[in-house]
Amino acid sequence: MIAFLEAKRAGLFTRANLWQNIVAGIIVGIVALPLSMAFAIASGATPQQGLYTGIVAALCISIFGGSRVQIGGPTGAFIVILAGITAEHDISGLQLASLMAGCMLILIGILHLGSVIKYIPKSVIIGFTAGIAIIIFVGQWKYFFGLHADTSHMPFYRQLFVMIKSFSLLDFHTTLLGVISLVILVFWPKFLKKIPAPLVAMVVATIVQGIFKFDSVATLGSTFGAFPRTLPYPHIPSISLNEVSTLILPAFTIAMLGSIESLLSAVVADGMAGTKHNSNQELIGQGIANILSPIFGGFAATGAIARTATNIRNGGNSPIAGITHSVVLILIILILAPFATNIPLACLSAILFVVAYNMSEWKNFILVCRQSPYYDIIVLLLSFFLTVFVNLVVAVNIGVILAALLFMRSMSKAFVIEKTLTAPMNESSTDPTKKSITFTLSGPLFFGAISSFEETLHNIHDEATEVIFNLKLVPFIDGTGLIMLQDTVETLYKHHIAVHFIGMNHRVDAKLKKAKLIS
Repeated sequence: MIAFLEAKRAGLFTRANLWQNIVAGIIVGIVALPLSMAFAIASGATPQQGLYTGIVAALCISIFGGSRVQIGGPTGAFIVILAGITAEHDISGLQLASLMAGCMLILIGILHLGSVIKYIPKSVIIGFTAGIAIIIFVGQWKYFFGLHADTSHMPFYRQLFVMIKSFSLLDFHTTLLGVISLVILVFWPKFLKKIPAPLVAMVVATIVQGIFKFDSVATLGSTFGAFPRTLPYPHIPSISLNEVSTLILPAFTIAMLGSIESLLSAVVADGMAGTKHNSNQELIGQGIANILSPIFGGFAATGAIARTATNIRNGGNSPIAGITHSVVLILIILILAPFATNIPLACLSAILFVVAYNMSEWKNFILVCRQSPYYDIIVLLLSFFLTVFVNLVVAVNIGVILAALLFMRSMSKAFVIEKTLTAPMNESSTDPTKKSITFTLSGPLFFGAISSFEETLHNIHDEATEVIFNLKLVPFIDGTGLIMLQDTVETLYKHHIAVHFIGMNHRVDAKLKKAKLIS
């Protein structure tokens, strides 16, 4: 509702602007049609479940999200994790994991942790998205080339080996339709951007298959049966304690990945449309979408960068566009469902080839490898290879942990402590035995700076009768730093050494007063 209120305050509910958003929503709905089906099939679901996800997610995110231009639905980034869940727990397990992830997303939003998600290092994000792109690309070979190799439950390197061995058995007609679709996807936007290339490719491939009826070409109808012309009734997935405990980690991964992608999409949207999203409300909207989507036959969804960008480019600037997008998909299911049976899977694979290429961010990947510090390169490559050869859960967790450790190491090096002999604080003192030492601290005084601090102050009580800590260049102190200061002060007091603190900013000053280090 925040997005609606913001749109109302901006005066966007005029007749002309409403029509502009309806047109944008129609275009985005047409773009979402092939993408939703392609992402669903790659995730182990049926094409209609992809459409149900697009319908419910876009409605919920437009109504309850924190961005007035965000378009939600199934996305390519989810494919790897969702396909793994479906393979192991079937579609019912995927739907339960999606529902659990929705609850987690709402909790993250309520706890105002949306801003924290933004601080996941770019090297981790580029690494695992590039890895996902490679997995999607290789995983679609069997549909694009008409291969009959069974690669389910195989690790990536085995899938790749089996696929390469099967190339001699590729189906000519399937490959031909795939190549035609891919050529259209690549070259159509160079000449006519108004009509979405995925729609053109799907229509052309479907017409060719409808005319020639190649027996060897796998279509939606031959693979998934008749396309229903009805919408699903709400149904709550079966929940058991055993399933919940088994799916808790996959659900958490869906929630984290959904948070990252939705907030990245919202940031991109802000840059394109000049808007300002509410990150915590956006996550609440995403959570509601992921709870309702499986109840209405769908699965996990998030903010879709490509569809959101298409919405903005075509004049969408209010939640009306996202709602219209959902209405378009509903009408397509109710009216055009019979025509979907002839859609070749090779065409949808070609669409995913292009999605994988765009996801790979290969230019940014190369840029990080060429120009970034060595630790960013290590995190990037580790995230990439773990995604490809282990799994996404391990890649994200280890990537974030390693990035945090390397960052803390860099921060600890930024902490500097300088020791100088100074005049006593009491300038009237004429005692020649009184020796005053000032320690000027520069940088954050946190747990990573402990070793440097302790090393510098080792046996200082043998050298001084008065110690002054100049904290002018200390931006903040964490709990460990505060305890370290307390222990140091107590040790100095035991040796009858006076201690003074000077130059603190208001935050550091407040913490020292709370710890009773100063009055």
